[in-house]
Amino acid sequence: MFEIDGSQKSGSGTILRLSVAFAAISGQALHICNIRHNRPQAGLKPQHLEAVLTAAKLCDARVQGATPGSRELWFTPNKVRGGSYETEIGTAGNIPMLLLTILPICVIVKEDFCLHVSKGGTDTRNAPTVNYLRFVLLPVLKRIGFDASVTVHKYGYYPKGMGEVTMTVKPCRKLTPFRLEEFGTVKSVKGVSVCTYLARRKVARRQADSANEYLAEKGYAADIQVVNDTSNPLQKGSSIALWAETEMGVVLGADAIGELGKPSEAVGREAAEKLCSELYAKPTVDTHLSDMLIPYATLTEGSSVFLARRLSEHLETNIWLAEKMSDARFKVEKTNGLFRVKKLG
Repeated sequence: MFEIDGSQKSGSGTILRLSVAFAAISGQALHICNIRHNRPQAGLKPQHLEAVLTAAKLCDARVQGATPGSRELWFTPNKVRGGSYETEIGTAGNIPMLLLTILPICVIVKEDFCLHVSKGGTDTRNAPTVNYLRFVLLPVLKRIGFDASVTVHKYGYYPKGMGEVTMTVKPCRKLTPFRLEEFGTVKSVKGVSVCTYLARRKVARRQADSANEYLAEKGYAADIQVVNDTSNPLQKGSSIALWAETEMGVVLGADAIGELGKPSEAVGREAAEKLCSELYAKPTVDTHLSDMLIPYATLTEGSSVFLARRLSEHLETNIWLAEKMSDARFKVEKTNGLFRVKKLG
């Protein structure tokens, strides 16, 4: 049985999500304590709880301690199965974070997989937006042999949520090791600026214009799609996701969300500033993608490597957990101002 102390490293929900995923993949039982120990409200929040229960459906796991606020959990998996699944968060809990729990498990699924998630948040604070997943993470994973897609039916924001998405995954024969060591030349900068029931205030357009203005100042011409969404009459909101692609196959992304009292122009500029910080440093993955790629690097046969602008708390945590719950070993070294993260062959 894996024994994981959730107070270690970041002490965040990422330890819960990734440990459950690794347990399901390995078929070994998991006991995790001190769940989200370093967060203001420790224990399982609705989105964490639903992620655990959804993972349990995929592998017919026996679960103990899966209750709101619980700080201890036992997860005993069986064989992972494909098929169609439904799950509902019921709050503005972040849907992309739930998907990040399930995606690594799907690497070993031998049949088509479909997950429909309802009543959650697609674009909320302290988490990636759904369009970051769609246009940054998933295209990178497709290049290493993992074909997944996300369709947004309803965008959902704080505090009501009510977002709805469907994720589909095709069986993966094997993951190809990735060697992302050269930045190359930027060939395109794109984006999606979304507002829901805020078209009259031109929120999506103002976000896009502000991002375009900042990017132009830095020498980048961007193609940002403006989406005036009407999918969710119960919750207004907005977000913007930007990404740059280079001739070497590098994809760097950034995003930002609208909030009460936050001008649309500030939202667009925030995302553009984040992206330009990455482009200036010339890594081969952005700060957020770096920790998301660790479970997939772990599952590749042979060596995988990428360059990150900084060694984030989540990246350190995911490497620590991958080494604790698998045979994978990683080497991190600083080179030319970047962190070179290598999963050893």
